[in-house]
Amino acid sequence: MTRVLVVDDDAHIRELVRLSLERAGLEVAEAAGAAEALGSSAARPPDLWVIDIMLPGMDGFALCREVRAVSDRPVLMLTAKGGTPDKVQGFRLGADDYLVKPFDPPELLARVQALLKRYRIASAQVVAAGELRLDRARYEVSWGQRRITLPMKEFELLFHLASYPGQTFAREQLIEQIWGYDYGGDERTVDVHVKRLRDRFPEGSCGLRIRTIRGLGYRLEVGACGG
Repeated sequence: MTRVLVVDDDAHIRELVRLSLERAGLEVAEAAGAAEALGSSAARPPDLWVIDIMLPGMDGFALCREVRAVSDRPVLMLTAKGGTPDKVQGFRLGADDYLVKPFDPPELLARVQALLKRYRIASAQVVAAGELRLDRARYEVSWGQRRITLPMKEFELLFHLASYPGQTFAREQLIEQIWGYDYGGDERTVDVHVKRLRDRFPEGSCGLRIRTIRGLGYRLEVGACGG
């Protein structure tokens, strides 16, 4: 069963989060502070963390840093500190999402489920799209008897698009997700890499296409490639 660890010094908040997530079939563990949370996670690592910022002793930012040093599991910051500087600091320390108190339990559940789904996709080593099979361990794409090892960024871009077929990504989203938050280059880098992928895998040859969504970005479509 998927396990969520809720770290908050407010017992009422922990109970509200626990009841909201347990109704959806998730297992929930609780901790009132960072030391208790780290001890609990060492014994049994959670699949997702829900962390308050204003904790006694080690605060939530420091706890997030500790979690990121040993785990890539999703972290959701749940806190009354909703200012932009707090959010930016949380994301820079490795938080995956940020929800401000007071919150609606259905929104909390939706965010938790989205993070868990995103993690399962991101941690997959093999993705299939059309006739292509993408192997992250080798940065290799195969279809039929053909195999090609792609440059890292080309592979990561194709792997990301193939992990979410039919979903449109803005260029700035792809820059942040593939090249990183601190990338200082031009968004046209995405266009260059998409062109290279289209040259390698011409439309109609492998059961997919990378479609340009005018004014937005790109999405990968599987199936008929005509038109």
